[in-house]
Parts: sequence; structure tokens; C-alpha cells
Amino acid sequence: MRLEGETAFITGAGSGLGRAAAERFAQEGATIVAADVDEDGLDETAALVEDLGGEVATHVLDVRDGDAFRAAVDAAAAEFGIDILLNNAGVSHDRMDFESIEDAERDRVLDVNVKGVWNGCQAVLPHFKQQESGAIVNTASLAGVIGAPQLTGYSLSKGAVVNFTRAIAAEVGPAGVRVNAVCPGVTDTPMPRAGQTAEEWEARKEELSRHYPLKRLGEPEDVANAMLFLASEEADWITGQALVIDGGFSCA
Repeated sequence: MRLEGETAFITGAGSGLGRAAAERFAQEGATIVAADVDEDGLDETAALVEDLGGEVATHVLDVRDGDAFRAAVDAAAAEFGIDILLNNAGVSHDRMDFESIEDAERDRVLDVNVKGVWNGCQAVLPHFKQQESGAIVNTASLAGVIGAPQLTGYSLSKGAVVNFTRAIAAEVGPAGVRVNAVCPGVTDTPMPRAGQTAEEWEARKEELSRHYPLKRLGEPEDVANAMLFLASEEADWITGQALVIDGGFSCA
């Protein structure tokens, strides 16, 4: 197993990409520490990991709270050790013209998507530096690489994650710590489905798929597999990279 004996701390683990990663990492032998603001979602994720025979602990955590993030990471490290941080928690906003985004909405997106990643790195790096090893995978977005019209606040936040990933990787590489990001295109998770009925989403999904050379949107497992690769020893000489996972959208 690729992660046997390792512990992965995963934020946003209550649904979507975080849940898919928790399941995938558990399949490869990792102990999972799942964190999210959604306690019910965490319980569901924990049950899925346990059904796979994996070991799992949960923390109700708002990633905007740096003190709470450090406490959760410290507790996980004391109980299990810690080898991987998946900074995955994120939010978006409704599509709208740039001039229409209110300051409070902009700040909400930046606080979760940027400050949350910052807080996660601050929490885990003392442990990783002490043991001279560790892997951080940050969830950015294709919107952070090429931008998304009418998602300017989201694009701003994810672009920050991409560049922060490069900066922090260069800084902590000498300590044996790797830092990378994944940049998914539209993936079939609760975020893009928000506010739509199942029928509306299926129609939207079919329409969007036409713009992708592979003629489909991403599935959570597509991104979880890339996260697994970057977290594993197979990516031992890869750091500071933003891996685009978009079904070819950005080259079409």
C-alpha cells in the first residue's frame, strides 16, 4: 500500500473532493484525520473510511481559525503522528459581475480559501520540520491558473493558493518537506451543483462537457488520485507544482 503507516490530515473532508481523498488515501493504508465544519458530513465520511477497514478520527474545524487548526493538528500528531496535510477546504460564490461582488462575500471566500491554506501550513510545518519529512497538497483550481469570468473572487483566492504553494515549497524544501497543489477543472461535487435540482445539474453537466476534449467533467476520484500521487513517495522529487486536472479544457 502506498500510504501504509502514514497519517493524512484532510480538511473539507465532509463531502466532495475531501471525502473522495479520505476514501482513496484509506484504501492505500493511511490513517485519516478528517476535518470539516459539517459534523454530519464528517460522520458520513468516517463511516465510509471505517467500512474500508481504515482508521479515522474527526475534528469539527473552521479552517479560518488558526488557533483551532493548530490544536487539531497538534492533537492528531500526538495521537497518530502526521505525514500528509491536504488543505482542501474551500468555498466559492455565485457567478456575478466583478462590480457586483460585495466586500463581505469577497472576504468570506478569501478567508476560507487563502487564510485556511495559510493556517494549515502554519499548523503542520513545525511537525514536518522536526521530523524532516512531510507532504502538503493544497487544493487550488483551474480558475487559479487561467481565471474564470464572473468568478473573480474565487479566481483571486485560488490564484493566491497556486503562488503561495510555489513560495512555501521553495522555503521548506531544504527541511525535507514537499508542497504541491492540484488545480481541478469543473468536477461533479456539491460546489458546482449548489442551487440546482438534479435535473438542472444533469443538463448543465452535459452542456459543460462539450467544452472538454475528454467530453466529460471530472469525478471526485479523478482528483483524489492526483492528490494521492502528490502525497506519496512516487512524487518524492516533485515540489512547488500546480497540477492541472481538467480533462484537457485548458488546451482546447
